[in-house]
Amino acid sequence: MTVATRLLLPHGAEVPCPAAPLLAGTLRRRGHTVARGPLALRGPGAPEAEAWWGIWPDRGEPVAALAAAAPVTAGARVKGDVRETVAAWTEAVAARTLVLAAPRSFCAGVERAIDTVERLLEAQAGTGRPVYVRKQIVHNTHVVEDLSARGAVFVEELDQVPDGATVVFSAHGVSPRVRAEAQQRRLTVVDATCPLVTKVHTEARRFAARGDTVVLIGHAGHEEIEGTLGEAPEAAVLVQDLADVAALRVPDEQHISYLTQTTLALEETQEIIAALRQRFPQLRGPGSADICYATTNRQQAVEAVAARSDVLLVVGSPNSSNSLRMVEVARRTRHPAYLVEDAAAIHPAWLASTAVVGLSAGASASPALVDEVATVLAGLGPLAVTEHTATIEHIRFAPPPAVRPR
Repeated sequence: MTVATRLLLPHGAEVPCPAAPLLAGTLRRRGHTVARGPLALRGPGAPEAEAWWGIWPDRGEPVAALAAAAPVTAGARVKGDVRETVAAWTEAVAARTLVLAAPRSFCAGVERAIDTVERLLEAQAGTGRPVYVRKQIVHNTHVVEDLSARGAVFVEELDQVPDGATVVFSAHGVSPRVRAEAQQRRLTVVDATCPLVTKVHTEARRFAARGDTVVLIGHAGHEEIEGTLGEAPEAAVLVQDLADVAALRVPDEQHISYLTQTTLALEETQEIIAALRQRFPQLRGPGSADICYATTNRQQAVEAVAARSDVLLVVGSPNSSNSLRMVEVARRTRHPAYLVEDAAAIHPAWLASTAVVGLSAGASASPALVDEVATVLAGLGPLAVTEHTATIEHIRFAPPPAVRPR
């Protein structure tokens, strides 16, 4: 079936369909194969199809449309899905306000990591030597797909990298075991670990060296957690929630410290730290908070925007911890909030009867994905755009030495 990017009217006029990704996404979720492009309703060039559409005017002139068509040979279920999808999106058409949360999208650590891979791809272009990346460079599907299309080879473990090749460590960091394996394999390592994650690794080693049990607050299985635990495997223990705190036993309650994953929810983490302090009065922590500035700033901005929105959308991938935490923070305002990979992931029911939509993006999501969502929303009716700025970020990180200009 076809979803229109432009609707070609019989008298020659064209009406843009900026909300096309929404229609296409809904139909794909229903299991259909969807093409996007111009759609002629009638006359020369019109496909042999049955089309359903909605057009809305501004001051008497058509400004946007929603349109999709199924071949005349399609079955009743296919045609019914197209008709119902267009009808559902037509119900979502309305004038509304879009409130952008700031800061949003890429943080300094993510920009540094992506820039590292891009510089290596440029340096090794034409040499026939691939640039390998262990794990996702950052937790965003679109970023990984873009870099893959440009030649980066993503692997899960180092045994997938040929001896002597170049490999990039992701922004989430790695354990000493992985570094040792890379050295043994004579790999050329370019370390794109976020400096704020490196700070936590350094603290883990220091706390363990002074004889402390190191309580690491975070989510099991996250790459950042695996790397940090690997810095002090004999001394570190993972705590994920209050139940883990209650069950925690340590060899010496006089020598205990805590660290946190950099992408946790602030309020939840503070509750866990308070519970640890109550159980272990001698508990010591880092000199400055481990939850990074970008996580803090985005959560504070999202909380403020969600409170004044009918619905809030956070652009990010499902494996992005900081994006998931933003959605959780927004939901604590008792307003609906959803994580979306891109504009095509938005469901029409979320927008029905909404006058104000809040929008942000996790630290690993591209600003271009936010722009796409804004464009799509503008395709559903007149859109007034405002911005709520919680703070302005000025932090920048220097690239790894291996990719700095000589």
